[in-house]
Amino acid sequence: MNIYSIRGAITIEENTKENIVINTEMLLNEIIEKNNINKENIINIVFSTTNDITKAYPAIATRNIGITDCAIMCLQEMYVEESLPMCIRVMITVNLDVKKQDLKHIYLKEAKKLRPDIALKGSGFAVAVDGPAGSGKSTVSKIISKELSFIYVDTGAMFRTITLYCLQNNINCNNTEEIVKNLQNINVSLSFENGIQQIYLNDENVTEKIRTQEISKNASIIAQIPDVREKLLNMQREIANNNNVIMDGRDIGTNVLPNANVKIYLDADIDERAKRRCEELSLKNEKFEYEQVRQGIIDRDNLDKNRKIAPLKKANDAITINTTNLSISEVSEMIIKIIKENIK
Repeated sequence: MNIYSIRGAITIEENTKENIVINTEMLLNEIIEKNNINKENIINIVFSTTNDITKAYPAIATRNIGITDCAIMCLQEMYVEESLPMCIRVMITVNLDVKKQDLKHIYLKEAKKLRPDIALKGSGFAVAVDGPAGSGKSTVSKIISKELSFIYVDTGAMFRTITLYCLQNNINCNNTEEIVKNLQNINVSLSFENGIQQIYLNDENVTEKIRTQEISKNASIIAQIPDVREKLLNMQREIANNNNVIMDGRDIGTNVLPNANVKIYLDADIDERAKRRCEELSLKNEKFEYEQVRQGIIDRDNLDKNRKIAPLKKANDAITINTTNLSISEVSEMIIKIIKENIK
């Protein structure tokens, strides 16, 4: 047996004794059931409530469900501006014969917003982020995935990986027939380290190799090939079905994950996007000319928006954010707020 602390939280609808007790019972029963806890193995319970809960102590609920032989403490939290109102938190210390990673912390109702990584674990909550090159999709998505403990999936990297294979093997990116013939020789796989995607081409980590101007220029051509898209689409959807993900690309909200829980469309002025791409290349010590980078982005936009299959466009139910005059942290905070508002 090992001693563990299991966390939980729930919000109430009314500051009444009845509502406080009913919701606390719901939270305690959920924690006990999901963790298969024998009540005799509960060592102590600590409750805390926001300061707008005053009509009863949540500890009343412990007696109602038959917990009578452990230490219980009830605290009221100090006021914190913009904190989640009408919230009851609990920490239960128990003796359990399980592994720590198998513990199930429980967040119910509006309290799910406090810990979406826990509350949505295994639920397949999907965030789709679309937009043109240089709009900030990848940078922002990585930050959000780390903040919320979601898996970040960069779909563009998958197309870039197939493009890399073609360039390495002297296959013309306009030769659709030759590319389709070689798809059986291309194994694209992903791993996630601290929520960040690492991408492999036939067991070689090519995460850094695919970030060149030549790859960028040809990836849109590769992305128009139906067989390539089908090969990767199944992989992308399977990841989203089994994980909480934030996925960025050109057609995530419209084609890859049309039922995503949250859809975001990022955009920015062409000069700002060119500036960002130049800064990115500079950090990698790559040579570039601003006008060529700018024209390359314009060309990429035209290809993406006018391709016959799954073109770049805003989903009807997507929220547009223009990032031209916003910092990375500002955009990230806006999207995190939107995600939390959509967690039910």
